[in-house]
Amino acid sequence: MNRGSAFHVFVCGDPALDFAATLGARRSARSEMFATPDRLDAWYVESGIVDAVSPGQEADVEQARTVREAVYQLVTARRLGEEYDGAALTVVNNAARKQPAVPQLTPTGRWTQATQEGALSVVARHAIELLSGPDVPLLKECGDPECTRTYIDRSRGMRRQWCGMESCGNKIKAAAYRARRKTGPAASH
Repeated sequence: MNRGSAFHVFVCGDPALDFAATLGARRSARSEMFATPDRLDAWYVESGIVDAVSPGQEADVEQARTVREAVYQLVTARRLGEEYDGAALTVVNNAARKQPAVPQLTPTGRWTQATQEGALSVVARHAIELLSGPDVPLLKECGDPECTRTYIDRSRGMRRQWCGMESCGNKIKAAAYRARRKTGPAASH
């Protein structure tokens, strides 16, 4: 699934991983996707975990960032085969304990309306399912040195190198091509 918008990218293969990726370029420029409550609200809907969410407040953004960082810590620890951080476990488990958004069947299909707490609970539950499930060995970090997204590599032979071609792969391939062109003719003299 590769839904995209002006603000959010969904290339990681799991909502919890896409949620953790909303703070981009963690090792350098740090790009905050949840700059405002509206951006958080948009993420919940664009990700497909809910169809509608109650308008967020600054406190909801802070709580979402706290859960996001805990999810990122846990995913990174699991990917590297390290022990979980106890505080991060508590944050994710507490968020998951809240009443999640519950889908309803309507005459036109499924509809999920959520509170902020309910939407965040769904994200935390996705993280728990991911980190306790069969996809753990498939977790990889993007090969772009500037990108810090973790994704699920379901490619044949686990040969995928980037979180997404549009977001990172094309940029790295284009840079490598430019580097080869730049050094190619000079090397032949």
